[in-house]
Amino acid sequence: MKLSRRTFTGLVGFAGAASAFGLSACATGPKVVVVGGGFGGATAAKYVKRYLPGANVVLIDAAKTHFTCPFSNTVIGGMNSMAFIERSFDALANKYGITVVTDMVTAIDPVTKVVKTKGGISFGYDKLVVSPGVDLKWGALEGYDEAAAELMPHAWKAGPQTALLRKQLEAMPNGGTVMISAPGNPFRCPPGPYERASLIAYYLKTQKPKSKLIILDAKDAFAKDKLFKEGWEKMYDNIIEWVPAAKNGKVVKVDAKAGVLETDFDKFKPAVANVIPPQSAGAIALSTGLADKSGFCPVDPNTFESTLHKDIFVIGDACTAGEMPKSGYSASSQAKVAAGAIAAMVMGDKPAAMSAINTCYSLLAPDYGISVSGVYSVQDGKIANIKGAGGVSPSGANYQFRKKEADFAGGWYASICQDTWG
Repeated sequence: MKLSRRTFTGLVGFAGAASAFGLSACATGPKVVVVGGGFGGATAAKYVKRYLPGANVVLIDAAKTHFTCPFSNTVIGGMNSMAFIERSFDALANKYGITVVTDMVTAIDPVTKVVKTKGGISFGYDKLVVSPGVDLKWGALEGYDEAAAELMPHAWKAGPQTALLRKQLEAMPNGGTVMISAPGNPFRCPPGPYERASLIAYYLKTQKPKSKLIILDAKDAFAKDKLFKEGWEKMYDNIIEWVPAAKNGKVVKVDAKAGVLETDFDKFKPAVANVIPPQSAGAIALSTGLADKSGFCPVDPNTFESTLHKDIFVIGDACTAGEMPKSGYSASSQAKVAAGAIAAMVMGDKPAAMSAINTCYSLLAPDYGISVSGVYSVQDGKIANIKGAGGVSPSGANYQFRKKEADFAGGWYASICQDTWG
């Protein structure tokens, strides 16, 4: 059978993990708690329950629903509504029998194996999956704190901040300047700021053509930069300006009340400022001692079990995963590896060798997509790309090719969301 890329994505999501680990549905009754209901946590809860139907699986998330960061840029760019990126936990509870708890985890005791919540509930566990995503390092960029984010939104956690940035763009007069402050590595979704710039530029081009967008970057290169720049030259040559660190692009200070961004040598006062600050693993990972000096969590590359605390598995943006990027698809793929490892351990078996994939689509316009994909294994003790597997979209492709990539992006999003929460 000849597989399209969209079909391949779906098959990997629904069947790939089970076949990779060779696991049968085995009821053993362990207590598995999952912290975080995003692409990593929700997928882990679902697949642990599929591999171990008798397990008592509890998923804890602070929100009643989840807003996805993937495709949130389409909301900011005016292509979709907030409802498009909102996901419910109902199917996980009703179809798969997972206990879903809406509460905030405030403490994890790795010695007594207890998770505590703000609501005063304690959950014991045999195995724990921690998938808290990232937290923003308030104050790491001088002047940028939670109060500043209400004036200069980061929108790097989808939800109210996404809606706020969209509202500011709608209120901006035609002829206003938008500025995006992009952080240094590592951070969630490496191509994300540049997709965002593209889709905001699309909005400006079609609705406010006298306006301009400037990216002030803390880096001199970024993910898929050649492909982005090719698309910008075709569609947004008079709208997008990218300023790298070497050309005074790094923002070093923010005065949100005055509406000012500062670099080493200049001050800017844009009509709308989107400030994406430095990031670390989610706060609960830091307070539990799961992170090292990097601010992220070291894990066993074969299982994603923490190297600092036994029986705790850290997946997604919070973990250090070698060459795997911090993306929704990486989190989903890592969740299946961790779920398979947990099932194997519970059954007294040795976890299989790690194998994972990632695909990252970026939209530059509703009908213009680019992508990068990778296949990963453990090499010399670290997670690394398998040479010759995966790849990036070709440069110089025609309209029909870019349109197909945009269509694939939509298919990928629908497929992974169904796999995660459906």
